[in-house]
Amino acid sequence: MRDDEIQVTYRLETAGEVEALATKIASDQSTGTFTALPGETEEVRARCAARVVSVTHLEPLAVPSIPQPGEAGPFNRADVVISYPLEAVGTDFAALQTITIGGVFAVRGLSGVRVMDMALPSAFATHPGPQFGIEGSRRLTGVEEGPIIASIIKPSLGLLPEETAAAVRVLCDAGVDFIKDDEKLMSPGYSSLDKRISAVMPVILDHEQRTGKKVMYAFGISSADPERLMRNHDMVVEAGGNAAVININSIGYGGMSFLRKRSALCLHAHRNGWDALTRHPGLGMEFRPYQKIWRLLGVDQFQINGIRAKYWEPDESFVRSFHDCMTPIFSNADRPLPVVCSGQWGGQAVDTFERTGRTLDLMYLGGGGIHGHPMGAAAGVRAMRQAWEAASRELSLQEMAKDHPELKASLETFGQD
Repeated sequence: MRDDEIQVTYRLETAGEVEALATKIASDQSTGTFTALPGETEEVRARCAARVVSVTHLEPLAVPSIPQPGEAGPFNRADVVISYPLEAVGTDFAALQTITIGGVFAVRGLSGVRVMDMALPSAFATHPGPQFGIEGSRRLTGVEEGPIIASIIKPSLGLLPEETAAAVRVLCDAGVDFIKDDEKLMSPGYSSLDKRISAVMPVILDHEQRTGKKVMYAFGISSADPERLMRNHDMVVEAGGNAAVININSIGYGGMSFLRKRSALCLHAHRNGWDALTRHPGLGMEFRPYQKIWRLLGVDQFQINGIRAKYWEPDESFVRSFHDCMTPIFSNADRPLPVVCSGQWGGQAVDTFERTGRTLDLMYLGGGGIHGHPMGAAAGVRAMRQAWEAASRELSLQEMAKDHPELKASLETFGQD
């Protein structure tokens, strides 16, 4: 790929010819329209026209991804790479979204379209990327090696600030490295952000003074109003906090860019809403191109579900997401810390270790798997650490559980994964 172009890979599906449809997309999304134009000169096309780079045919489908009344199969499929001149798009993500992604879904004749990947030129390295990422997250949590063991406050909603603080104290005393607000918890009437900060941070700071370990607590600061977002950010910083949960789809590219340029916090990204972009197999966007944008905008930690997650996403999708996060875009510095979550309790640790390339550069986040442990939340934290010790020592969970009662109780309560 040349360094003056952006290449986007689309999986196209149509009852017609894929090549013709690919050419139409390249034209419609750059210089052309439905008819010839006197102003679309060779000079204009040379400067700004998109072009089809390659077409790789796939097995056709008998049934279309999107119902097509009156059209019979087979429905042809191919992965198509289209190149867009950097001169025509620039490095602004709103322009990238509009030109290379947004309009493609409106093209007539498609029975399916999915954005599979995008290759960005070095000009996009001007975006700040993570401020902390993997190394910074380890430094702030004091975890030099091994997984960062994390928990989320449960119940997700409903706890008063002082009740949240009590749960935080238990988790800190249990030896957890990181705690976060649920993504749904921002500043509700019963637990406004300012009151929650006032209740939680003294617990965090007291634990640090007693033990020397400052547990990272990520407060939910998201807001659609950038000024309020920054006021929320500043409250956390002024109280001595060092992290925040960001609902990235809710605040948008502009909100994330605005925050990152001013932020002193480690930004923990929750991707709620991404499922609407990707859950239909014939429509939407793969995580691979999606995460590149948010990483360059400044995400430090990225939630990506996990093995045998409680939601719809299959294990194979999680594994791809993990490796996508760990693949540099321009350098190792733009890699966020992968956050393994969603129904994790330790039973998935061995499989996670093996399927993610035997790496320990991750955060392992448990909610119900910690708070729902029959021996209490502290035992839930210990059980998760024991599960990861088993993984790193190449032991089965059952072998490890023989002389570790906390892990044994987890296996008996949550299953024999």
